[in-house]
Amino acid sequence: MFRFFVMVIALVASQSAMAAEKPNIVYIMADELGYYELSCMGHPHMRTPNIDRMAEQGIRFTQALAGSSVCAPTRCVLMTGKHSGHTSIRGNGDSIAIRSEEPTVASVLKTAGYATGGFGKWGCGGRGSTGVPEQHGFDLFVGYYDQTHAHTYYPQYLIRNSEELPLAGNTGFDNGQTYSHYEIVNQAKKFIRENKDQPFFCYMPITPPHGTFSIPESDPAWTLYQDKPWPESAKKYAAMVAMVDRDVGEVFALLNELGIDENTIVFFCGDNGGLDYFKSADHPRGFHAPNVNPQTGVEFRGHKGLLYEGGLRIPMIVRWPGHIESGQVSDLLWYFGDVMPTVSELAEADAPEGIDGFSILPELLGENVVGRKQPQHESLYWEISDKVAVRMGDWKAVKPKRNADWELYDLKSDISETKNLAVQHSDVLSKMKQIADDSHDPIVSGTFATREKHLQDRYSKFGGKPPKRKR
Repeated sequence: MFRFFVMVIALVASQSAMAAEKPNIVYIMADELGYYELSCMGHPHMRTPNIDRMAEQGIRFTQALAGSSVCAPTRCVLMTGKHSGHTSIRGNGDSIAIRSEEPTVASVLKTAGYATGGFGKWGCGGRGSTGVPEQHGFDLFVGYYDQTHAHTYYPQYLIRNSEELPLAGNTGFDNGQTYSHYEIVNQAKKFIRENKDQPFFCYMPITPPHGTFSIPESDPAWTLYQDKPWPESAKKYAAMVAMVDRDVGEVFALLNELGIDENTIVFFCGDNGGLDYFKSADHPRGFHAPNVNPQTGVEFRGHKGLLYEGGLRIPMIVRWPGHIESGQVSDLLWYFGDVMPTVSELAEADAPEGIDGFSILPELLGENVVGRKQPQHESLYWEISDKVAVRMGDWKAVKPKRNADWELYDLKSDISETKNLAVQHSDVLSKMKQIADDSHDPIVSGTFATREKHLQDRYSKFGGKPPKRKR
């Protein structure tokens, strides 16, 4: 009997040791942060020393692309590993949700023994729907379930596992005493601290710097910009980017404090392309020009909501000390659909069947370490509303609206998508149109058992009452 107990103890110890070898995974996603809005990209306004340091210590990707060009569908691609021709969410709206049976990054990691927490904007199903995060692998989710609820930093409450978490003194819009972003980040850091002794997945789809543009005047980031001779909203936006950078630095400080920095892989990215905020005659691409190379002036065409590069190209940095070689810049073409198989492999879990992504672990850790070559995408696909885009190598085909002709661009020589080559290379376009036809399945969305609380959350932006409609 004694021998049996020794064997059991040894087995448990062995399993614990194996679990300890699995890396913690932190995924930080800033809402609407543009590709060029980091100081490591030479931006003249933004100060992002912590994110810059992350890039110096890890790998920065030049061709990482969003799952879609707006909030909800890009998050759905990230969570499910499916491109937007197969996802159950393909646009923003008030009736969107993933289906009850759909696996997510969190549910896969949960099966691998991970504690799972989400903090920020969910966007894959409101309260009362089949898409709530606690039914898709998250032990805990604190933040906004619906993206319209997230349009205020002073909501009356946040959502914690479908229950309301009141925020003192708040009435919606910019009115209140409790800045929601502080609470969200504090909850994320609390989750990391409480789960430091086991593998954890901390998903942080934080809302800044998405508008409305609001930051407390007492925030240290505001002092960096409050005296700038800029439009008020432009100052607030820049301060919110600096605040996000501080949050990233605090996460790394916490990992170091807990002694788990070297066993934690951290991703940082934007959620979709930037928007040309605060435009004027002097700043036609926005005051901070998120889609303009500050060193060369070369532009990405379009912006958030469109399927040109300005709507899809995002900042993406990954750091894991001792595993990812520092100071790398990679031009690997990949997108949000690849996150699911990548973290599944990190966790030694099986990715779901039927997904569209593949693991980029060989690119992160090295092909010699992983033992195989990095696969390359033969094509990538996006659809949103009546817009469609296909990527095939350096070729990019775009159908900008339902009744428009297809356009074709060679991104290698024309990153700004200005020279339509559809006529000159009709053979290439024909192949890409076929890829688009083959990539689209009819949408099958999740459902709502009740919409009462979901609509309440959406109206919270307006102080809890439906907005008045114009007659």
